[in-house]
Amino acid sequence: MRDSSPAAPVYNDRVVTQFAIAAIVWGVVGMLVGVIVASQLAWPEFLGGISWLSYGRLRPLHTNAVIFAFGGCALFATSYHVVQRTCQVRLFAPRLAEFTFWGWQAVIVAAAISLPMGYTQSKEYAELEWPIDLLIAVVWVAYAIVFFGTIGMRRVRHIYVANWFFGAYILTIALLHIVNSAALPVSFTSMKSYSAYAGVQDAMVQWWYGHNAVGFFLTAGFLGMMYYYIPKQAERPVYSYRLSIVHFWALIFTYMWAGPHHLHYTALPDWTQSVGMVFSLVLLAPSWGGMINGIMTLSGAWHKLRDDPILKFLIVSLSFYGMSTFEGPMMSIKTVNALSHYTDWTIGHVHSGALGWVGFITMGSLYYLIPRMVGRTQMYSVRAIEAHFWIATIGVVLYIAAMWIAGVMQGLMWRAINPDGTLVYSFVESVKATYPFYVVRMVGGLLYLSGMLLMAWNVVMTMRGPGTQPALKPAVAAA
Repeated sequence: MRDSSPAAPVYNDRVVTQFAIAAIVWGVVGMLVGVIVASQLAWPEFLGGISWLSYGRLRPLHTNAVIFAFGGCALFATSYHVVQRTCQVRLFAPRLAEFTFWGWQAVIVAAAISLPMGYTQSKEYAELEWPIDLLIAVVWVAYAIVFFGTIGMRRVRHIYVANWFFGAYILTIALLHIVNSAALPVSFTSMKSYSAYAGVQDAMVQWWYGHNAVGFFLTAGFLGMMYYYIPKQAERPVYSYRLSIVHFWALIFTYMWAGPHHLHYTALPDWTQSVGMVFSLVLLAPSWGGMINGIMTLSGAWHKLRDDPILKFLIVSLSFYGMSTFEGPMMSIKTVNALSHYTDWTIGHVHSGALGWVGFITMGSLYYLIPRMVGRTQMYSVRAIEAHFWIATIGVVLYIAAMWIAGVMQGLMWRAINPDGTLVYSFVESVKATYPFYVVRMVGGLLYLSGMLLMAWNVVMTMRGPGTQPALKPAVAAA
């Protein structure tokens, strides 16, 4: 319903709704592929004989689907939603915003086709070949224009802290993507290309990108969600606004230097490894500052956790964030890394952050966002949200506990030496000992996927239910 006053522009929530729905769809797809590859690690013959369904083809598809499809669509949706509400203006360049939706879906579909076909740069996070990389760059520039253009038109002088985090993530991912994806195509008619880097330089650029993709795409962007949706759902102001600003500047400065800790005991110069380790340890302080700020926002409202499953998602996500940002610096210490590196402990650490922090903060934010996009105050079934929370929590705990135990066991078995200097265990023996934990990991992932399917059903019922209306609301009404 439009306000007749010219001073009250209408929010552009169509694109927000599109990205929110896409996040749910791609979340189901990405987590399903994750369960498949987990099954392949437990039972290698699973889907054997089909090259495009092999583990080597599906693993990069899984990571791209959950990070850039599920997480990326959620970041687009929430950043577009938050920047309009906190700036009290409609999105800048609405047609360009619409282009970012269809362009990003084109990137996802192209990745879903090309990766199983084997078109890849063989990098940990940036596997996609050069034509898709170019499309990503174009979409991302359009995203930056829409986001910062909206801030430039804001009707309030102050820029809310959530927008600082969203803005930092947008700018940094552009820089990371352009530098790390630099490549020379074999020809304009071929998907193949040669990387601009080689050897240890390639490794350093890769992990400068890889760790900062974690730091800005999977941390700063989702902290933007935290700083808006937790105060909204708790109906309390941020615990300390001053701490949020200190948290922002300390985090974005420190994160940039931590990447070399992925390359301990490699050909990377020892001083560079040490710099990465030191900055990783320093990173604990700003990370925990943000966690404490988010959790303490519930001061005076702790009783709401009993009856509000959305708050449970949001607050428990911060618990996983705190746990992961303690574990990461600890694992960056060279002596600890000597035990953990190349083991499933790293996999447990990554998924503690991905499933617990990124997944839960996204689900909580979408549960808040989606009903308001269709004119409702809550989801179709609050009991289904509660069930989703407990199913997902049990799934995460099974997953990460299995990988922690398996990882420490692997590290100890690999370093066990007989008095004569020979290995106590062969590598095959460590693989055999890991098998039960791979089965538990698959069960945990299956539970997490089941929760996501329950969320998808709840979203469908919410959007079909009575009381829906076009997702356009006056800018003067807080949402």
